[in-house]
Amino acid sequence: MTNHTMVTEFTLLGIPETEGLEKVLLFLFSTLYACALLGNFLILIAIISSPTLHTPMYFFLGNLSIFDLCFCSTTGPKMLSYLSGHGRGISFQGCAVQHFFYHCLGCTLCFLYTVMAYDRFVAICFPLRYTVIMNHRLCCVLATGTWMSGCVHATILTSLTFKLPYCGPSEVSYYFCDMLALLPLACEDSSLAQKVGFTNVGLLSLICFFLIVVSYTRIGISILKIRSTEGRQRAFSTCSAHLTAIICVYGPVIIIYLQPDPSPLLSAIIQILHNLVTPTINPLIYSLRNKDVKAALRHVFLKRCLNMESK
Repeated sequence: MTNHTMVTEFTLLGIPETEGLEKVLLFLFSTLYACALLGNFLILIAIISSPTLHTPMYFFLGNLSIFDLCFCSTTGPKMLSYLSGHGRGISFQGCAVQHFFYHCLGCTLCFLYTVMAYDRFVAICFPLRYTVIMNHRLCCVLATGTWMSGCVHATILTSLTFKLPYCGPSEVSYYFCDMLALLPLACEDSSLAQKVGFTNVGLLSLICFFLIVVSYTRIGISILKIRSTEGRQRAFSTCSAHLTAIICVYGPVIIIYLQPDPSPLLSAIIQILHNLVTPTINPLIYSLRNKDVKAALRHVFLKRCLNMESK
């Protein structure tokens, strides 16, 4: 038996092939992170403060804004820290926490988009029964289920990853503690964790994507049955934002996890698109073409300005 010194801290090597670009990346990612926080915070304020937005669709949109706030904060602050010249080290416990929340929120997103697709399916295909089917209780159950499922998924992957011994080296060839970057550093056989992780993430994404495709196929058939052009346009406009967001999310997931040997730089770029860019553009996708959200935001700003003038 050989004694090994267990790793207590990992070193994140950062984004591959970006040496010398730290200042440029720091400015770019800081801007994206700030826009993501501001945009999703404004969406949340608009939904909470406007009674007209207290509907199932905006309830799930509010959950999506909470998700985006949390998701971009899982990897963003640490990445910005080492790009600004601070240490690249992260404790073993900190790495486990980052890994847990990354996979928890990633799983939650898959389920949340599936639930939002179901909400649009009911709204388009059963408009007269929409408020009865999508009642307050069902919405709460669906939202709670998405978050709880994410916790279960992340607990399985995190326990499999961090129950393995890590004796060194401690350099993680990535910019955050992802499962695929950590397992090669384990001192013991990590094939079980790799198989479970690949199967879990792959099947979860494919099942949710399949359910979304089924929902939108039914939605498309229902829209084609609408006789008036105005009715078709109105029905399509309620789904276009969600479809755009799905493409932005599932594209990176499919490319990363279904490639046999992806390029490290390509994987990092796609992950950054997923972690920072998507949370940044989601508020734009759901607000630019949404009159209700824009009206609620104008009302919030107008009320704020009046309050400041009265003081």
